[in-house]
Amino acid sequence: MTGRAAAWAQLLRVSAVSTVPGDAFAGAAAVGGRPNRGTALAAVSSLFLYEAGMALNDWADRDEDAVERPDRPLPSGRIAPSAALAAAGALTVAGLATAARAGRPALATASALAATVWAYDLHLKHTPAGPATMATARSLNVLLGTVATAGRDRTGNAAGTGRPGGATRPGTPTGRSTGGSSATPARQGHGRTRGPGHDHAYGHGHGHAYGHGYVHGDAYRRAADSGGTGRGSRAGGAAALMGLHTLAVTTVSRREAQGGAPAVPLGALAVVGAITTALARGRTPHGGTPHGSTPHGRTPRGSAHARGGAAAPVLASAAAYAATAARPLAHAALNPSPPLLQGAVGAGIRAMIPLQAALAARSAPGRGRLGGAWRAAPLLALLPVARRLSRKVSPT
Repeated sequence: MTGRAAAWAQLLRVSAVSTVPGDAFAGAAAVGGRPNRGTALAAVSSLFLYEAGMALNDWADRDEDAVERPDRPLPSGRIAPSAALAAAGALTVAGLATAARAGRPALATASALAATVWAYDLHLKHTPAGPATMATARSLNVLLGTVATAGRDRTGNAAGTGRPGGATRPGTPTGRSTGGSSATPARQGHGRTRGPGHDHAYGHGHGHAYGHGYVHGDAYRRAADSGGTGRGSRAGGAAALMGLHTLAVTTVSRREAQGGAPAVPLGALAVVGAITTALARGRTPHGGTPHGSTPHGRTPRGSAHARGGAAAPVLASAAAYAATAARPLAHAALNPSPPLLQGAVGAGIRAMIPLQAALAARSAPGRGRLGGAWRAAPLLALLPVARRLSRKVSPT
């Protein structure tokens, strides 16, 4: 790839694009939904918004990059600043328009995400709130997948059910059903769960991850309504884990051009260890537990998890996550030089893929080993793609 195409690929950091769609699928799985039209629209919308953040990031940092990264597309003159800004605007509009096709809740969540991205790139990036803002963006991205999957499709049917208003099959015990979400079995319905909200400034520090924070209140309540308290907690927990990882990676990235202290990558390494442990033990923040588990994290006798079927894909994905992120962070802790810090940030971005796979697999509803593997395998297949692309175009 040479010339103008190479310049745009570098500006948009195409090697990091494969880390984006998995958020939507992890968000869908967290509430027990199978990927549907809404999930696909959420994934496409998040891709548009991610790339908008990348273009806006370089436009906002063009003076700083002229000193620290003169080979970037804008300071090198390969792309005009006005073109980068126009691309950011067009991609944002495209992302919101795509989310709108998944319903009003998805549009509201995507709007919060876009606002977070622009606020981060234009101002918050260089403030103490930068890493948390980036983390918020990534968390909102997961919730976008949740609300788009659970929302109504354009025909008026609840997404993924093919039945008006999310009606259950005849004879199915029901709890409350709201706003097109699937009706909840009586044994699961415990009323509404209220919870926190979130998103990332796509185009982070020098471009990448989205982030942590908490679930946007309305989105969280809709997730809870789609399947009871447990499902809302799982959605919030998945979003929080993605955000926590993003928070750690973004913190490391803030010194990737100048070098930094060993404590920062060491702290990120501790976060990776904590997340891996949480995945292996089947717990997430906000009290979420995998399908087939009790709210206290115990597994009923005879369930798929008790047989170890669903655990295998989760453990494999968690191991891939730790293997991808941990070693580069350890190297950066031993020598926090710019090249090693940049390598650790790039690895942290790629590690989002197996983390998404683990979150998707652990939420597979009632399908045992095959259910978890079916959700994890397509996402894990993106990891070697991201590695190959990163050798050609830096994700940072």
